[in-house]
Amino acid sequence: MKVQLLVSDWCASCHQAEKVWREVSEEREFEFDVVDMGQSEGKELVSRLRLKTIPALVVDGKLVAIGVQSRPQALAIVGAAPPRATTQAHHVGLSMGFSGRVAVHSSLAYLVAAGGFLAVNGSFFLAGFARVAPVHLFTLGFMTFMVYALGEHMLPRFTGNPIRGGSLVWWQLGLAHAGVLMLVTGFLTGWRWLALSGGGLAWIALLLFCLRLWPVLWPKVNGSTPAEDSTLRL
Repeated sequence: MKVQLLVSDWCASCHQAEKVWREVSEEREFEFDVVDMGQSEGKELVSRLRLKTIPALVVDGKLVAIGVQSRPQALAIVGAAPPRATTQAHHVGLSMGFSGRVAVHSSLAYLVAAGGFLAVNGSFFLAGFARVAPVHLFTLGFMTFMVYALGEHMLPRFTGNPIRGGSLVWWQLGLAHAGVLMLVTGFLTGWRWLALSGGGLAWIALLLFCLRLWPVLWPKVNGSTPAEDSTLRL
């Protein structure tokens, strides 16, 4: 069963409809996509089904409902779908998730901290071993955390594939914070071992982020990756 929810960013009720269907899709085993009517797939659905109102619910290519369904109504529509196995992967919708918002706020905090050095010192560079500490607040702090936030929100939306959350995302963000703070503190104090340790933690956080994105950019097809699937066909 394939369920498509046709939405748009300017549609206020679409957020409510998506929330209901996200919850249902985490309980029942069916393919679920949030389709923006501004994208090519969304335009094709609007044209083929002659849609004039959103949110619109399409099941296996057929228009089933218009507007916002309640949870019982949504469960009734997908009543034939079996219960979904427990997983930490989830689809991303119109609204940014909690971990993404945490990453954005962290990014802005590091930007303010880097700007404080610029305001006091008149430059992003200090004297001696500490010269690059403010730079790392801007690059490894502000820029990297913004990449984390936008990457986990936008890439799953573009691909339509779920991204893993749960404890992995908090390990990623926690190690990233520890890495930035240890690196900057190491440069400011002249403790090279602390700076190196912080850099190592930052790299581990980046690796965890890549592991989360791998299924998004290279999803499994029939239990195997596309590359494995092509090899099997050959």
